[in-house]
Amino acid sequence: MALGYLKTAHPLILALPRGGVPVAYEIARTLDSDMDLLFVRKIGAPGHEEFALGAIVDGATPQLVLNADVVRSLAPSPNYIQAEMRRQLQEIARRRRLYTGDRPAKPLTARTLVVVDDGIATGATVRAALRGIRKAHPAKIVLAVPVGPHDTIEQLRDECDEIVCLATPEPFVAVGLHYAHFDQTSDEEVILLLRHAEIAASNRRRIEGQDG
Repeated sequence: MALGYLKTAHPLILALPRGGVPVAYEIARTLDSDMDLLFVRKIGAPGHEEFALGAIVDGATPQLVLNADVVRSLAPSPNYIQAEMRRQLQEIARRRRLYTGDRPAKPLTARTLVVVDDGIATGATVRAALRGIRKAHPAKIVLAVPVGPHDTIEQLRDECDEIVCLATPEPFVAVGLHYAHFDQTSDEEVILLLRHAEIAASNRRRIEGQDG
């Protein structure tokens, strides 16, 4: 496995939902690692929500990542940014409750983190995610994706410590074109895979405690 060298580091596998969850589950299962979700929500510009001022990145300590050039250009009020951040954090909390119940996000500090998605197109969401979790001071950040365009992958190298991308086909066009089956991941599948990952992690900790 391309990520097998990380097994001794006991990494935390962070899936970008929903599409990244099935990929992350297989990685976590193979590496015998913990798994969690990593939500990223865009902070839209006033009156133009599709135009990103930045993003809020989920975690035990959520992180705000701003596009400095856009913020300088549009000069939104600090109150607007704070209000949007609170609104998006509420949406993140709603989705996390849907998927994980009352279990809090796993801490990121001082851990080796593997950020996983089912593929990369523009890289905007992944870039925000990587910048956000960097603020949590992890030991190492690895980006792991099955497929992405070569140029985008190269542009992301400065945002993390390592990238493992299995294929960079040209022309790229879209992630789904490089899968034999690319059905949308359902909420039910996300919940089921997270439950399986948590059970496996609990069993592992129990065994390690017995061995100790």
